[in-house]
Amino acid sequence: MQYFLDTVETVPDGVGFSRFGPVHLAWLAAFVLFTLACCRFYKKSGQSRRKQIRMIFAVLLVADEAFKVIMLLIGGRYQPGYLPLHLCSINIFLIVIHALRPTKLLDNFLYAICIPAALAALLFPTWVSLPPANFMHLHSFTVHILLASYPIMLTAGGDIRPKAAYLPGCVALLVGMAVPVYMINIYFGTNFMFLMRADAGNPLQLFEKAFGCHLVGYPVIAGVLFAVLYGVPWLWGRLKKRGAA
Repeated sequence: MQYFLDTVETVPDGVGFSRFGPVHLAWLAAFVLFTLACCRFYKKSGQSRRKQIRMIFAVLLVADEAFKVIMLLIGGRYQPGYLPLHLCSINIFLIVIHALRPTKLLDNFLYAICIPAALAALLFPTWVSLPPANFMHLHSFTVHILLASYPIMLTAGGDIRPKAAYLPGCVALLVGMAVPVYMINIYFGTNFMFLMRADAGNPLQLFEKAFGCHLVGYPVIAGVLFAVLYGVPWLWGRLKKRGAA
């Protein structure tokens, strides 16, 4: 517990974990098992129970974020870079809104944007310098597990039905958030939504090395993801219709 209140800015070298090492793989396994269990339980639940489950996720996400803030304040390490302005942090509050009043646009935003963002964070964590017995290590894994599991669970339960017609609205919402966040980055010298640079381990680094600008990777990666996320269900639906005929 020696480094429990440390952050990536203060923790000494050599106490963290390795990507796809034992600690990382254990968290990924926990994510898979937790998500499968949630999907199974959610699919078997009625509408009243489903609403309760959605609210539980919303409360857990807010509590997880509050835990982060409280620990930062206790350790005297809160700074502008920990404001909830990363995409995944913003998705916490979008999930709260969705749990209270779901809409088709939010359905598709959580499906097309939140799932890939949370999965990317889990697969390529930027907090590898932190040991397991550290509050930011615990927060970073648990919050992203909850963020990914919520829309996956709703999609498995049929409450989120992806429709490509909502993609332009999702992109517009994303850009609408990115513009003020970019201004905040300039003012505070922060890197919310990775708009200023690609941190170590971030796949966007590949585009920075190849093209000199990591932002080129956003439309490329988004295009591939959207094609998979919406193309696969569309193709599956076509095959099912053909099989039924």
